Amino acid sequence: MATPAKIIDRALPSVVLVGRVNVGKSTLFNRLTESDHAMVSTIPGTTRTRNIGVVQWQGKIFELVDTGGLTFSDRVPLEKNIIEQTETALARAELVLLVIDVQDELLPQEKELAKKISRLGRPVMLIANKADSAEWRSRAYERDWLKLGLGEPRPVSAASGAGLGDLLDEILRQLGKGAKRPKKNTGPKGDRLGKTVIRAAILGRPNVGKSTLFNKLIGEARAIVSPMPHTTREPHDTLVEIEGQNIIFVDTAGIRRKTKVSGDLERQGITKSLEAARRSEIALLLLDASQPIADQDKQLGAWLAEHAKSVIIVVNKWDLAEANDDGFRNDVKRLVYAAFPHLDYAPIVFTSSETEYRIHQIFPLILRAAEERRLEIPKEKIDQFLHFALGRHKPARGKGSRQPKILGMKQIASGPPVFLLTIKQQTSLHQSYVNFLKNLLRESFSFFASPIIIRMTKSKKI
Repeated sequence: MATPAKIIDRALPSVVLVGRVNVGKSTLFNRLTESDHAMVSTIPGTTRTRNIGVVQWQGKIFELVDTGGLTFSDRVPLEKNIIEQTETALARAELVLLVIDVQDELLPQEKELAKKISRLGRPVMLIANKADSAEWRSRAYERDWLKLGLGEPRPVSAASGAGLGDLLDEILRQLGKGAKRPKKNTGPKGDRLGKTVIRAAILGRPNVGKSTLFNKLIGEARAIVSPMPHTTREPHDTLVEIEGQNIIFVDTAGIRRKTKVSGDLERQGITKSLEAARRSEIALLLLDASQPIADQDKQLGAWLAEHAKSVIIVVNKWDLAEANDDGFRNDVKRLVYAAFPHLDYAPIVFTSSETEYRIHQIFPLILRAAEERRLEIPKEKIDQFLHFALGRHKPARGKGSRQPKILGMKQIASGPPVFLLTIKQQTSLHQSYVNFLKNLLRESFSFFASPIIIRMTKSKKI
């Protein structure tokens, strides 16, 4: 079935960066968006899926799209997919920035690329990047670059920031002529729609179906899907709306053990993906129903628990499972919870990204998880809860011989919920009793999919 989510069109004009590999598009993207979102390296094909960001300049905002570097060669993996991603971006562009390397020679393929872009009928600016000195800036006006037929190049240095202010001024001037013009910057950078945004990161080891699920959830093929391990090299996010709520879905690179990581690109991608997960309040932990639960799955689950994320466990590729009856699902649930003891609060959903089986069930789980993660319990209800808990089960001793006495309890934070338990000085509380309180809190107030944190302090008061 079709996704109930709708990608939010911010109605911003789109400026698209295109060019061959290693001309510095991703460095320019990061500089203009004031982020480190795009991965930067000298390896051809580093950027695969297009990156989309927002640029703020002179009180106005517009969308900037970074596309994969074109090699014009079939020897680079996924080159066809990269070209498709670039063509999709160009079809929506209000302005195209063709980026060249002023320190390199003009290639015949760049002439062909310039012709193709010109035929689109979009305004085009020629950007001579890596003009890091006066000498290189003068090279931008040499005759070879004029052969592209796009006018004089604008010399800039993405690395140092030189010339970028003038470039942004000209971008705003060009966009001001179009039907879709830059908007006033009226809100915080993360959400210009004035609503609370839920960030949901899709995490898992390589080839569990993260990008396929991401595409199905947002309703558009924004992420490249391939059986090749580590197809997704860096996190990508898309803002959607469902039932009046804004959700940012984040597709991440496959995460595996450091000993199995091959090369700097994968290492960078994993680091960026974990950073994206840290910024997210909810994690969709994907498992492959056709494969045994691996040590890497368990390590990632432990990481999510350690960082107090609300978690929904998605058993993907359920179409490849041995059976689909309730008994078999319950058996699998027991296996999953046994493998992830620290995620016993996480609901489990069985899906197939390929066939879209039960994909729609993920949305209400996310909305409920976000709501209950932010729950704040009134003081009088916590007092009633503590009175009930103490009557049901007396505190167990921790280290030491004195019987512990709980003097009070209060909630000190939400998102996730954090409670402070005050106990009598010179006593300690056994961890089993803390776990009892967590379980009872969940029975009483739910805190669906969210961890519950209980901290302790001591007081002399009786």
